[in-house]
Amino acid sequence: MLGTPASPLEKALMDSGLGEALFHSGLSDDILQPAFGIGMKGVAADKTVEVEELLLKTLNRLVDEGFTAEAVEASINTYELSLRENKTASYSRGLSLMLCSVAKWVYGGDPFEALRFAKPLEALKERIANEGVKGVFSPLIKKFILDNTHRVTVELQPDNEKGVKDEAAEAERLAKVKASMTKEDIAELVRATEELRVRQETPDPPEALRAVPRLSLKDIPKEPIYVPIAVGEINGATVLRHDIFTNGVLYTEVAFDMSTLRADLLPLVPLFCESLLGMGTKDMDFVELSQVIGRKTGGISVSACVSSVHGKKEALTYLMIQSKGMANQIADVLNLMKVVLKDVQFNEQRVQQLVSRLKSDMESQVVVGCMTASIRMNGMLNVEGWLREQSTGVSYLNYLRSLEKLVEDDWPAVCQSLEDIRSAVLGRKGVIVNLTADEKILTSAEPHVSNFLDAFPETSGDRTCTWNPVLHRVNEGLVIPTKVNYVGKAACLYDAGYEMDGCVFVITEYINETWLSDRVRVSGGAYRCSCYFDEYSGVFSYLSDRDPNLLKTLDNYDGTVEFLKNLELDDEALTKAIFAAIKETDPYELPDAKGFSSMRHYIQGVTWEKRQQRREQILSTSVEDLRKFGSVLEYVRDSGVVVAVASADDIAAANEAKPGFLDVVKVL
Repeated sequence: MLGTPASPLEKALMDSGLGEALFHSGLSDDILQPAFGIGMKGVAADKTVEVEELLLKTLNRLVDEGFTAEAVEASINTYELSLRENKTASYSRGLSLMLCSVAKWVYGGDPFEALRFAKPLEALKERIANEGVKGVFSPLIKKFILDNTHRVTVELQPDNEKGVKDEAAEAERLAKVKASMTKEDIAELVRATEELRVRQETPDPPEALRAVPRLSLKDIPKEPIYVPIAVGEINGATVLRHDIFTNGVLYTEVAFDMSTLRADLLPLVPLFCESLLGMGTKDMDFVELSQVIGRKTGGISVSACVSSVHGKKEALTYLMIQSKGMANQIADVLNLMKVVLKDVQFNEQRVQQLVSRLKSDMESQVVVGCMTASIRMNGMLNVEGWLREQSTGVSYLNYLRSLEKLVEDDWPAVCQSLEDIRSAVLGRKGVIVNLTADEKILTSAEPHVSNFLDAFPETSGDRTCTWNPVLHRVNEGLVIPTKVNYVGKAACLYDAGYEMDGCVFVITEYINETWLSDRVRVSGGAYRCSCYFDEYSGVFSYLSDRDPNLLKTLDNYDGTVEFLKNLELDDEALTKAIFAAIKETDPYELPDAKGFSSMRHYIQGVTWEKRQQRREQILSTSVEDLRKFGSVLEYVRDSGVVVAVASADDIAAANEAKPGFLDVVKVL
């Protein structure tokens, strides 16, 4: 019913035009009483009843007509491959399995039930074969959803005055509490508050820290994790092969060079990527193509990949298409990747829906203020950041708002721009094909890769295009409706002459776990705060998350300089920071992630020898390295750019305390 834009329930709701996007939709089965819900954003106040009526009408139709056999086959194939992969990204597989077990165990269930999927899945397939698709699924929809009287419709409407009303009510309540207190009560409250502040800012005693079990540096391998890589060529394209056990799955990424793209087309790239997976072809409509992809592959995704390269001002930009499939699906996987890239036809109605959803997603994303601040700061400091700001930042949100009207007023021009992206990017020159599987599967894939590449011209569009990114460095206050702040400050250390050393990763981990945690999080009340260094761009950044402060947090960022210069710490504290740095620079990865990371290292020119050098620098980090870095951070303190995502009142208060400090930009 849900899961892809072609799923019947999602498609019916989105085609209706009643809302902009779905959210929190599907089954929640990790609670004692499982719940099924559908959420829709951007619904007009008088359209809630229409949404509910359409939802029930569609569910009744599915009960009467059932799902197509192709749709069910696609769903089962996708679900089964997901279960067999057991992908957990950088999250530990052991912890993931434990949490799956606990979800049933805490309610008295069998802790192994969630882990044993093979037999239940085969039983479901057999039941579908015997009873038919309609016989299996229609009764479930009718019993557990349509005939279920435990149902509620919740409508959320925005109130621009709610924050002001809540603050006024809180101020009134606090005034009453204070009026009821004696002088002794107030004095005791002041004393307790000061006691709490001192306790928060006092480091844990060494004996308490020593009580926590820990490893020693001897337990850390001296070499980084090695991922096998063989570099070859097929039809003029670079082919990277990673011989890794993948349980019979071939992971495929194809990266097309985007440096040929005109600058005015860059903000359209996210829409182009979404459109390739949200349209049909001349021979297959959108639903048919989606179902074929679900039946024949483990899914296809298309996205832009952008990265800085150490020592270069230019950024690397690729259009990346990714897919996966079992060994017997290799031909189908590569053929469908070709179909998605070359044969999909852009449809005005579908593009309008996608633009509306992308805009809605971006409006939700900018509220995650730490990400918004980070993208905005980097957009002022380097070309990679500027590119990301054009496709994921505030500039992109503003572009989408104008694009909505442009699609409506001049669809032919928008369609031509999308075709221009296709013709400019899709050529064999500069292409990188990345394959991850065991050697037998890699060898069997080569002829199919050759056929795939034959479908594209040797070169793509005009390769003389140049970008002229304008990086305006200015402190900004981005206004959104919020009661907390997201405060960032950043600068490019390479501009100040800093030479990269692996000890910087130890230093950032130590700052995060001590100074920033104590000052901004524990004492300052922020939900989270951290600093980060990007070795490719050279950008060092501070970011706080859900922070009640603004200028005070910036003062704490600047205070990092003296904190490091005057630092005294024992071997145990330094060892802890080294462990954290190793974890961040050489994280746990599943086979597909290993292959993808290896490809990124190849693109960025990061050899195994360079990784080894970084690791040795991390392991040999000294207290003196941390103290010296205090002087390096003077550049961030004195020349860093500030971006604060906050309420209009908090930004105004900051500008009142420091006149003209922040340029005000209203985002929402």
